[in-house]
Amino acid sequence: MTIVGIDDTDSRERGMCTTFVAAEIADHLRKRCSSIVSRILLVRLNPAVEYKTRGNAALAIHTDCDPELAFAIARERLEDLAETADDRTNPGLVVADLDPDERETPTDVDRFAHSAIRDHLEIADAVALLERHEYRSWHAGDGRGRIGALAAIGAWEVLEEWTYEYISYRETDRWGTPREVERESVFAAADWGYPDVWDTVDRGEGETVCVPHTPGPILHGIRGDDPEAVQSVAERTESEPVAESQLFVTNQGTDGHLQSGGIGTVEDGRAYQLEGRIATEPETRRGGHVFLGLDAPTADGAPRRLTCAAFEPTKRFRDHVRSLRIGDRITACGEVSDGTLKLEKIAVRDLVRTERVTPTCPDCGRTMESAGRTQGYRCRDCGTSRNEKADQRLERDLEPGWYEVPPCARRHISKPLVRGGFDAPTHPER
Repeated sequence: MTIVGIDDTDSRERGMCTTFVAAEIADHLRKRCSSIVSRILLVRLNPAVEYKTRGNAALAIHTDCDPELAFAIARERLEDLAETADDRTNPGLVVADLDPDERETPTDVDRFAHSAIRDHLEIADAVALLERHEYRSWHAGDGRGRIGALAAIGAWEVLEEWTYEYISYRETDRWGTPREVERESVFAAADWGYPDVWDTVDRGEGETVCVPHTPGPILHGIRGDDPEAVQSVAERTESEPVAESQLFVTNQGTDGHLQSGGIGTVEDGRAYQLEGRIATEPETRRGGHVFLGLDAPTADGAPRRLTCAAFEPTKRFRDHVRSLRIGDRITACGEVSDGTLKLEKIAVRDLVRTERVTPTCPDCGRTMESAGRTQGYRCRDCGTSRNEKADQRLERDLEPGWYEVPPCARRHISKPLVRGGFDAPTHPER
């Protein structure tokens, strides 16, 4: 058996898509060496890496083709299709003579794959492993794509949770032109497939999330938990002609990028699931971004504060964040950048239900006034007094449980609440 790993073939401006390159390689493997392609993995790596294009995806093709022939075919297609005219595109190819179903991947390659999804790696890290295990490899530019390509080699063994994406591609002469996809059919197909198929549309924003806006070859991509369901939703969608389609096995929608930790140990460029209490009132700043402070004790018992933000593209999710109050206990999930946690979802654990207010007079019902510093409160008319403020019940708009950004703002790897498996009630966005 052979695993072909590829990464970094696309460009933000010029288009292309590494999934398309993988599908092309798989097609050539089937035709030119009569091989079986058992699966193609679409592996989403750390979404906080600065070198990524939008989705930071690496691909792995599992095949019975001879490794030497597979390497020649993959290199030929990469050299032909990768957008190397963009100096930020640095494709990489790795081919390993391994049987993924026999758990033959070396332990250090497994660790490398795990780190690529949650951490940062250097080109030298990949090169050292490639030389140690004598894997065939090729690259262009600085070869940064070898990091993702090698991570894709180890992904099948190191990851436990997988979902599916069925991607349909455009005819080549239509690339770069507006996509012709019948909007109503997308919403109808999304309703038919939900909840097994998710993030196809955003009903709140009226967007067809599955249809990209980049100049690349993808017509639409349908994601979900069931391979037959994602294909059926794609087939129910009315559109321009589909040139070809491919089912991918993927770690999308799994939260595989999140690591646990404490507020005092977070680092930029990683994503976390953190516990804490709201320390500052939510503040809406210019542009519609919402900021608040989250406090949690550190190992020495002293509180440490982290700024959290729900940015404008998260749309209605910001209303949930604005509803938080000082003292609420939450779980916050998201990427840390420049010392700020970019919220992807939150779990409301405990809500402040009362607030301290100036007491009212039990005789006349009027609000008392301060009797002076440390002197309590007194009713000017009745003379009644109280030593301290009173507790007043708060009506809260929030309920305990998980809240998430809407589909239009969801990262590929983030887990939609509709998939289940969360430790509290969920409030899914559709």
